[in-house]
Amino acid sequence: MIPTHHTRAYSVDKGIADIKTVKILTISKSSQNWKDIFNCPELEELHLDQPSHEQVQAVSNFIQLKRLRIKEYRAKDLAFMKNLVHLEEVALEYVSGFSDLSPLQYLPNLSSLHLENLRKISDFGGLKGIKRLKYLLIDGTLDWKQPIDNFSFLEELPDLEILSLMFVISRAAFPAFLPALQLKNILEIRIPAGIVTTEEYAFLDAALPHVKKGYQNEASWPLYSMRAVGEQEYAILLGKGEGKVKLNRSDAKDAIEDYQKKYELYRQKSLEIIKNYYKMQ
Repeated sequence: MIPTHHTRAYSVDKGIADIKTVKILTISKSSQNWKDIFNCPELEELHLDQPSHEQVQAVSNFIQLKRLRIKEYRAKDLAFMKNLVHLEEVALEYVSGFSDLSPLQYLPNLSSLHLENLRKISDFGGLKGIKRLKYLLIDGTLDWKQPIDNFSFLEELPDLEILSLMFVISRAAFPAFLPALQLKNILEIRIPAGIVTTEEYAFLDAALPHVKKGYQNEASWPLYSMRAVGEQEYAILLGKGEGKVKLNRSDAKDAIEDYQKKYELYRQKSLEIIKNYYKMQ
């Protein structure tokens, strides 16, 4: 899918040189010629940037669409997407007003899903059963973290290869990521530092030891990273709420080693939980 910051280049108002062959277009509520999309039989990718209700409802007529992005829109529900059975990629960015993701289950070819800043969503159970989904991103913003009630939906995403969680808040008790043990095809987990607790990072490390983690293709997350703030150097600890260690402290080395030991204890605790989990299967 065309990156968000490039979609304006495909605006319908820029004129369509060959309406019969165009494959990618962007429309918004201010587009004067937006109904030209009905004359585009080869249209595969559509971007709705601050669209009108009429434009969104019109999307259900484009059965051939493979990629759809909706940005900054208040939707009562996602029922208008049920007929788009050829969709392979969907991005919902700053889409509010609805609380049910289950219409996405009607998209049998959906392989990539980008969910960003969905203000009425905290229950992601509607994602269960999307059998071909390979890529899932759930994101909030710096000033508003996307809440996630639990991760049980992961148990029914059998083809998932990449899970990316950015500015999110997990509401589930440890081990929140126990359902990740069902991700038999997972290749990469992208969760930046400070998003979940140290226990949860350690659990994922123990549960999926050979999966790439973080954003540097590590085998596991670095337990701390160095950062300069003014003239001070800090070690930023991995887990949410763990804070940082000022490196010019006399006990800085001990503090970092204590954190490493705590992480290892959590990892060993996680291995026991995982062992007992498989005994119960």
